[in-house]
Amino acid sequence: MSTSTAELLKGAAELFPDEVVTHAYVRHLELPYGAGAFALITLDNGLDHTKPTTIGPQSLANLNAAIDQVEQEAAEGKIKGVGVTGKPFIFAVGADLKGVELLKRHEDALAIGKGGHEVFKRLSSLAVPTFAYYNGAAMGGGVEIGLHCTYRTVSKALPAFSLPEVFLGLVPGWGGCALLPNLIGADRAVSVIIENSLNQNRQLKGKQVYELGIADALFEGADFLEESLRWTASVLKGDVEVVRAEVDRGEAWDAAVARGKEIADSKVHGAAPAAYRALDIIANAKSGDLRQGFDAEDQALADLIMGGELRSGIYAFNLVQKRAKRPAGAPDKSLARPVTKVGVVGAGLMASQLGLLFARRLEVPVVLTDIDQERVDKGVAYVHEEIDKLLLKGRVNQDKANRLKGLVTGSLDKASAFSDADFVIEAVFEEMGVKQKVFAEVEAVVPEHAILATNTSSLSVTEMASQLRHPERVVGFHFFNPVAILPLLEIVRGEQTDDASLATAFGVAKQLKKTAVLVKDAPAFVVNRVLTRFLGEVLASIDEGTPVDVADRALAPLGLPMSPIVLLELVGPAVAHHVAGTLHAAFPDRFGVSENLGRVVEAGKRNLYVPGTADLDPEVASLFQVGDKVLTEEQVRDRALNAIAEEVRLMLDEGVVAEAQDIDLCLITGAGWPFHLGGITPYLDREGVSERVSGKRFLEPGVASVPA
Repeated sequence: MSTSTAELLKGAAELFPDEVVTHAYVRHLELPYGAGAFALITLDNGLDHTKPTTIGPQSLANLNAAIDQVEQEAAEGKIKGVGVTGKPFIFAVGADLKGVELLKRHEDALAIGKGGHEVFKRLSSLAVPTFAYYNGAAMGGGVEIGLHCTYRTVSKALPAFSLPEVFLGLVPGWGGCALLPNLIGADRAVSVIIENSLNQNRQLKGKQVYELGIADALFEGADFLEESLRWTASVLKGDVEVVRAEVDRGEAWDAAVARGKEIADSKVHGAAPAAYRALDIIANAKSGDLRQGFDAEDQALADLIMGGELRSGIYAFNLVQKRAKRPAGAPDKSLARPVTKVGVVGAGLMASQLGLLFARRLEVPVVLTDIDQERVDKGVAYVHEEIDKLLLKGRVNQDKANRLKGLVTGSLDKASAFSDADFVIEAVFEEMGVKQKVFAEVEAVVPEHAILATNTSSLSVTEMASQLRHPERVVGFHFFNPVAILPLLEIVRGEQTDDASLATAFGVAKQLKKTAVLVKDAPAFVVNRVLTRFLGEVLASIDEGTPVDVADRALAPLGLPMSPIVLLELVGPAVAHHVAGTLHAAFPDRFGVSENLGRVVEAGKRNLYVPGTADLDPEVASLFQVGDKVLTEEQVRDRALNAIAEEVRLMLDEGVVAEAQDIDLCLITGAGWPFHLGGITPYLDREGVSERVSGKRFLEPGVASVPA
């Protein structure tokens, strides 16, 4: 490592005094088959597998010192090879993001990129072959350490392997973008670096790593290191020859980059730069000039580290990984009661999805009820069919499938079905009178301790419980559709909900593996209130005269998962219209009700666009009555963003959630809003919308932004 970079890295280490330091321990052993002496470097932060090994500036310096040692031993002929592996269950999971958050200057960020390159590339320039043994989870910089080695093995038991940088707003900046396409070809590299990252950070298993050609050998987890060393000995003795597929550097390379751009466009719509910077480096890696590739990675890494999208991405990552595990305002978990049987009122699609989820996660009896036997049978059949699908996919074995199906039954008689239930959730028609009637019937037959939960998306939990003898045990339990995919669960505390009921609800949420956020009993809670406000502004602009396609494109620069009209179709015009009506009744000055949408609902139309196209359905167009006020995309966007900023500020002032972070967590996990927005408040701060609307930021400078 050059002196200047060593000094910069030392400076970076001083900026990050709280780094969890990874050590690089060197031990020597004799390889089998008389292959000679071998140096094995083990990366270990001294903590168990729940605290994965990360790489910060001091950790890089430690690895560099270990390489100093083995480099000298190799030059002196004392060793025949060098291996790198990790502590049990963990190889290394990449750069320490806590340190990245602290960087304030472009030159410090550049030092991190250059430092990683200068340390890692020494592994490829030693006088002896180098081997990476991917024994456990490997991500980001951990993967890249191995890419700099001559050979790689991987464990069949490896649960997670990825280059997740683009997902967070970075590029694989320590060799990934330049080395991987030159190892396995551009198309496979695009799948790992771009496609998997932008598909919610999809992970590879050990077998997939081998099949992609990233690793040269695959071994069982139980004796992985021993087998890897035997294989190493055979390679060094010449008994095993590693043959890799030739990389196509012709049109296939360009086609792969073009495919990556299509994926990026479909996911982030040009709104976040990381994927495009990564693709530029992959495109240029076609020449095989690694020096040029590493320099490009350094520049991209430094630029992105100093950008708002990455800071928002890290903020969002921390929300999902940390805040989600410690919900703000949740009561002491010791107050939670055990749940040994669950009742579901309703057997429609939503209720059936809930029945499946409760059975899979809690593994307790679940009983569905409805108004007639045909609906009950259909609901139970749906659950059983979904379990059979899990069996076909290998997600459960036959015994587990049989057990799960046995847990889910149906009944028309609430008294017998719910007499021993500890938790009953209703998923019936979204109308207050209907839900109050259902709860009155359920309260009459359940035990005194049973929790009564409602999956309402917008109605008052307090009003729903107001006619019951025990309103204190009613809690809002609002799931998002599809239930199996979206992690968010808004847990709503009614005015009389007691701590034991709330604690039980949070306990159940944890068992369901959902991200639970405590919300006040306010109209439409969090996600639907934000979405309805912003969708209402888009629809209002259409009603006033802006063409549908112009209004629908207005939010594209944010990179949201879908356009407003596609969102409306997904939610369903009738549901969206109903929620808008609920919010209009509560806040008539801010939430309008679109007469055009009302006509669409009355006509029974579920789609505004011709299915499969972005063309307005002529029948829908004929229903629209519009004014003559035509806005540009930018004007519609400003209008929608101003409305969101105003609504978020009001929600915080009303105490709907504890902090802005909870609104962001809700939008990320309940509406799929992207990490590069940080949910929404970091983006509103970054673009100056927050201060324009309310005179102040939502987050302190340095939170989801570059520190001052």
